[in-house]
Amino acid sequence: VQLQAFGGGLVQPGGSLRLSCKYSRSPFRIVAMGWYRQAPGNQRELVARITSPDIITYGDFAKGRVTISRDGAKNTVDLEMNSLNPEDTAVYYCNVVAGWKPYWGQGTQVTVSS
Repeated sequence: VQLQAFGGGLVQPGGSLRLSCKYSRSPFRIVAMGWYRQAPGNQRELVARITSPDIITYGDFAKGRVTISRDGAKNTVDLEMNSLNPEDTAVYYCNVVAGWKPYWGQGTQVTVSS
């Protein structure tokens, strides 16, 4: 499965950003898809995930500020982030689990700064 992420960039504190990930078709069943992030010096952490059939899990920091959505027809999984703050600065990675194997996109940089 190949994944390509779009939408990162520089945003001011309090601003919003939408990330989109397009993934290729898989011969194996997709059991989960979502977004993770990794800031310098930190471990990769969950932002939001959709687990089959439609169970959504958010990281604690993301609750109330982040919305994950998917479009099965377009093979995309999107992340809408609001009220961004400098602590949200990180590389954001798209993830798909197909056939119980994880696949990762190349990552997209999100920088929150004035």
